[in-house]
Amino acid sequence: MRNNRSSEDYLETILLLSRKLPVVRSIDIAVELNFSKPSVSVAMKHLRENGCIEVSHAGFITLTEKGMEIASSVYERHLVLSDWLISLGVDPKTATHDACEMEHQISDESFQAMKKFIKEHTSAGDEIRDTVESC
Repeated sequence: MRNNRSSEDYLETILLLSRKLPVVRSIDIAVELNFSKPSVSVAMKHLRENGCIEVSHAGFITLTEKGMEIASSVYERHLVLSDWLISLGVDPKTATHDACEMEHQISDESFQAMKKFIKEHTSAGDEIRDTVESC
């Protein structure tokens, strides 16, 4: 299931923040993405209504199984694409930016074929990072 870019970016950001913070709140997302708190609140309502996140009474945001699946998929795409571009000699800042664009557009079929090729034919397949900055 493919979602819109904004939803995917929010879910990926929640995933990344959950790895470095004890709890994730809307304000953390707003600061990370440099968005207004009202914009983030609207997005969180949408993600909650679509079953991607849960929000506790204290305002702590967690990914549901569905949200985790989407966030993990986007995150994997970002890591693989940016590391592959870097291995081709692209400047890391440019590679990260381009990966942010590509991760939302590439089909699953093309991504899986690309990932298989990278693992079989390049050293980038052995050196894929497990962390990335938010887009």
